[in-house]
Amino acid sequence: MSETSKVILISGGSRGLGCAIAKDLLQAGHRVATFSRSSTDFVQEQTQADPDGNRFVWRSLDGCDFDGVRQFVREIEERFGPIEVLINNAGVGVDGMLSTMRDDDVHLGVSLNLEAALQLTRTCLKSMLREQSGCIINVTSVNGIRGFSGVSVYSATKAALDGLTRSLAREVGPMGIRVNAIAPGYFESAMTEGLTERQKAWIVRQTALRRLGETEDMLGVVRFLMSNEAAFITGQTMVVDGGLTC
Repeated sequence: MSETSKVILISGGSRGLGCAIAKDLLQAGHRVATFSRSSTDFVQEQTQADPDGNRFVWRSLDGCDFDGVRQFVREIEERFGPIEVLINNAGVGVDGMLSTMRDDDVHLGVSLNLEAALQLTRTCLKSMLREQSGCIINVTSVNGIRGFSGVSVYSATKAALDGLTRSLAREVGPMGIRVNAIAPGYFESAMTEGLTERQKAWIVRQTALRRLGETEDMLGVVRFLMSNEAAFITGQTMVVDGGLTC
């Protein structure tokens, strides 16, 4: 793949880490398409700056609307050409003890965090297989690698994405498609806003680098996994947690 002006699709790219990734890749000159259930200031600013959608396209779309997602992928391919990079970022934090969790919350976590990623990946793979080239990055979590109380459902879905990363890399590697994952630790974001200062202090003490992560720590890894410098890397989960799980 060329290092410049890739066609990139990001799920859940309107806020949080997905938004930061979208901003970073737009600044690098790529064409970015993303969807989420609701708009944000970032989406409105980018849409106003690029009203014709020459480099940025957003649609209001639920990741579990599989027919809508397939239609969105077709729209982007007609507008920009084959999708070269897929970043499976959309997800929902599902907290609570498994024994008392509501059925609806379990279903939501599995549907959005796992099944939606599977269906989006299946759809994007069609053009990647035709082109014999592509890069898929799954955003997982350290919760899928190390056990933390109260996040069993969330952890299960993220561990499943790590398994998908390894198996799919085997399936599509011969066709020139790389599949990797990035597993963020705790970093300054909406994910940690709900933590108390005491909880944050505990995490920092458990982290080898003695700090929470920053968004830029994640962006550098995404840029690397997309680049030609990572051309011989596939089937790997890159843990970016400052040493929390070491």
